[in-house]
Amino acid sequence: MLQPKQMKYRKPFKPNNQGKAKRGTKINFGEYGLQAKAGAWITARQIEATRIAITRYLKRQGELYIRIFPQHPMTKKPLEVRMGKGKGSVDHYVANVKEGMILFELGGDILEADALEALRLGMHKLPIQCKIVKKGEEA
Repeated sequence: MLQPKQMKYRKPFKPNNQGKAKRGTKINFGEYGLQAKAGAWITARQIEATRIAITRYLKRQGELYIRIFPQHPMTKKPLEVRMGKGKGSVDHYVANVKEGMILFELGGDILEADALEALRLGMHKLPIQCKIVKKGEEA
């Protein structure tokens, strides 16, 4: 799973995912993309599940570009622990996704029907609504 090699701060505040994305809204590497329709925190496990679903359908043809990275640590306290005693330890990492961001891109030598079906299968692994966009049609 994806996670950062080192962090400047071990337990930062939770990231804000409200509003529209200012960057990362255009397709740069491929021809087809998966665009977020809402803001959310996407965990490293969800990114990996989406990657596996897309690559299995395409049988490793074409190129898959992951445009998000889980760099924000999320903490969690153990079960049945009383209130207080500080912040919990790091449990998992999330990517902060805002509305309009491109999450995944597909390119290379692949048919349009295959690309759309692969992205549709990957979309079901994510906790937010997404839409499939082509290069030049992102808005």
